[in-house]
Amino acid sequence: MKLLHPPEWLSPKGYANGIAARGTMVFVGGQIGWNGQRAFETDDFIAQTRQALINIVAVLREANAGPEHMVRMTWYIVDRDEYVARLKELGAVYREVIGRNFPTMSCVEVSRLVETRAKVEIEVTAVVPDSN
Repeated sequence: MKLLHPPEWLSPKGYANGIAARGTMVFVGGQIGWNGQRAFETDDFIAQTRQALINIVAVLREANAGPEHMVRMTWYIVDRDEYVARLKELGAVYREVIGRNFPTMSCVEVSRLVETRAKVEIEVTAVVPDSN
């Protein structure tokens, strides 16, 4: 995997501008803040995000992958203001579950998600390198 960063650009914080990778592609469908039995344990944004990230790691494991193989994340959030106000907490939860792995990322505020209680939904693409 190679990070793509034009040398004259400021360094990104918490994401990559681009990544080039070769290997088996893994696509993780949008994960929300419910557990494996599709039950929400909280309505708190940070706690739901933590659970969504845990769910992502669990799906990646099924492909013999981990957070270090992620190349793209797309976040869908229902409240931009809460997202911005709680970035410090969000960063701590992200590092706790995902570590210091920062793929390319997009974050989009949406009016609603399909699951009424969901406050965040995250999609991931990962690439597991070919073994030589």
